[in-house]
Amino acid sequence: MASLTALLYLVAAVLFILSLRGLSSPKTALRGNLYGMVGMAIAVATTFFVANKPVVWLIVGAMAAGAIVGAYKARTVAMTAMPELVAAMHSLVGLSAVLIAVAAVFHTGVSHTGAQQIELFIGAFIGAITFTASVIAYGKLSGKFGARAVNFGGQHLLNLVLALAMVGLGFTYYATGSQAAFLMMLAIALVLGVLLIIPIGGADMPVVVSMLNSYSGWAAAGIGFTLDNPVLIIAGACVGASGAILSYIMCKAMNRSIVSVLLGGFGAEVAAGGASDGSKKNYRSGSADDAAFLMENAEKVIIIPGYGLAVSRAQHALQELTDLLTERGVDVRYAIHPVAGRMPGHMNVLLAEAEVPYERVVEMEEINSEFSSADVVLVIGANDVVNPAAKNDPNSSIYGMPILDAYKARTVMVVKRSMSAGYAGLDNDLFYMDKTMMVFGDAKKVVEEMLQAVH
Repeated sequence: MASLTALLYLVAAVLFILSLRGLSSPKTALRGNLYGMVGMAIAVATTFFVANKPVVWLIVGAMAAGAIVGAYKARTVAMTAMPELVAAMHSLVGLSAVLIAVAAVFHTGVSHTGAQQIELFIGAFIGAITFTASVIAYGKLSGKFGARAVNFGGQHLLNLVLALAMVGLGFTYYATGSQAAFLMMLAIALVLGVLLIIPIGGADMPVVVSMLNSYSGWAAAGIGFTLDNPVLIIAGACVGASGAILSYIMCKAMNRSIVSVLLGGFGAEVAAGGASDGSKKNYRSGSADDAAFLMENAEKVIIIPGYGLAVSRAQHALQELTDLLTERGVDVRYAIHPVAGRMPGHMNVLLAEAEVPYERVVEMEEINSEFSSADVVLVIGANDVVNPAAKNDPNSSIYGMPILDAYKARTVMVVKRSMSAGYAGLDNDLFYMDKTMMVFGDAKKVVEEMLQAVH
């Protein structure tokens, strides 16, 4: 029986690894999801049958309830609400790690070795931080708590004191097995999770979501050691490592320090410049008909989607417009910034929902060299990721952040509701260039008007 269990866990672990590999590309994402689901089914079934006297009705009931809620949310969640849904799911992973650790510590008649106590401590405090941090991230992303950073005097010192106290209580639990010390450690970790996230502004939420994903994986891996479950260790390590790597890549793309994000903005420098000085600037505006005429007569068009596209649900109409322009001989492609939207891959999922061909969706590193040869760039709902201040204004808070080089195109058209600043609160010099035409209105309505004009 032990050999069969080990074999099944190995199969499940391999499927999880293949799942991550499949999810690395839109073309293989469906297959990657399938691998993951099959692997999880094998892992759950194996664990169920090797468990010592499982409470069947409780386990099956919890699984059924989770399946019902998960299926309902998957079918009803709006694409704009996907980031906060992911944050909420991360919170549940962290909470489950905490509850498993508490159950293990208070399990009567079971003694833990020193190594197991360390594993319980690590898994529990990471899980606790993940839980409360994810709840705050959910609130910021959904607008319930506000997206602004919350700072106060002595914030970093307080975080340091709490972290040292948490580690000290962990050592106390290791040395004495004190359940009270373990619970106090958990309480501090829960508070620390809140304090680490509140000083991070809404513009950095994509990195936070990715990092919380990593935390949830490490929490699961830590608890896997306690439960002596190899597949949980492997799955948690894969999630933790991939989330950490993605967070690092995104920090590079946003010119942020990953250490600052990990420590709640510790050591982050806040630039004073980059915001609008309140002076009147001239800009050129046009209509949807003007935009359609320019795109019809172009040879090469690059479309840059942003969060505004997701809010207005304009992706389907945009894809119809793209197909029509392509039929008329226009080369149309989509340029994706690594942090466009509110979570990693947000724009890719949005375009996939509209059945945009994968070959038309191009990442920033590949397409930036082509903007200078583009006749028209259409920016829809994006702001900070095309802001030239990131390259030419050392006083800007986004200076040094890689951007999509839309300003190099012959003509730039920007679809926005107004001239308001983007998510980072910065004015955008691109909007005031002579080559730029602003088209004001709801993105979906504007794109539909363009579509009618092209017809």
